[in-house]
Amino acid sequence: MKVAIIGAGNMGGAIAAGLAKGKLVQSSDIICTARTQATLDKIKAIDPDIVTTNDNAFATKEADIVILAVKPWLMEEVIADLREHIDPFKQIFVSVAAGITLEELGGWISPSSPSYATVFRAIPNTAAAVLESMTFIASTNADEDQIKMVCDIFDEMGTTMYVEERLIPAGTALASCGIAFAMRYIRAASEGGVEIGFRPEEARKIVEYTVKGAAELLLASGNNPEVEIDKVTTAGGITIKGLNEMEHEGFTSAVIKGLKACL
Repeated sequence: MKVAIIGAGNMGGAIAAGLAKGKLVQSSDIICTARTQATLDKIKAIDPDIVTTNDNAFATKEADIVILAVKPWLMEEVIADLREHIDPFKQIFVSVAAGITLEELGGWISPSSPSYATVFRAIPNTAAAVLESMTFIASTNADEDQIKMVCDIFDEMGTTMYVEERLIPAGTALASCGIAFAMRYIRAASEGGVEIGFRPEEARKIVEYTVKGAAELLLASGNNPEVEIDKVTTAGGITIKGLNEMEHEGFTSAVIKGLKACL
């Protein structure tokens, strides 16, 4: 199976790194494109067996799956330039651009017969590079085998959830934007750690492993976060005092407002 990644910038590069570490696709069967040689050099540094080029048409011609990872405002133009080199009846197209619908993608890929193009929307996050992405997937004109194949590919980079397209914006806010929100908490807590006595590198490491441990604990137990919170909030203790102070400053409402602002 040959995979072309058109636009191997931050997100496309993370997908390339994740695919190269997986088992479904050989590194030599991944071909990445970018406008600058510096970006292509970064891809080669990830895995020298990945094929790189600045020729989108060359990358697309032989691919079974074409992952479109260009910026949303460039998508229509890039697809138009590729149209004579693609086969909408044989190839699978996966867009990772936010805000572009399956209907739009199908129309751009195959204007004369958009209902025949097999198109997916995949919304991963940059943790794909370390095989820890939370990826949402929706599709049109795809059969069960094709859905499984695309989900299997992104499962190698973390965890996937196949959803109705209407949930893609919400998934983007929770997971794609959400990774930045989680990192902002890590930064804030690290700065707090410095104020209460740790060196910066120590504080950051403590917070990073604490957040990782919290996530792993919830994933392993399946518990609601409040169940685990109750285990460490003793009556009159310091944990509940800290939590209440954060809530007084609007912690939960700020997070919810931030998520809703992304929609």
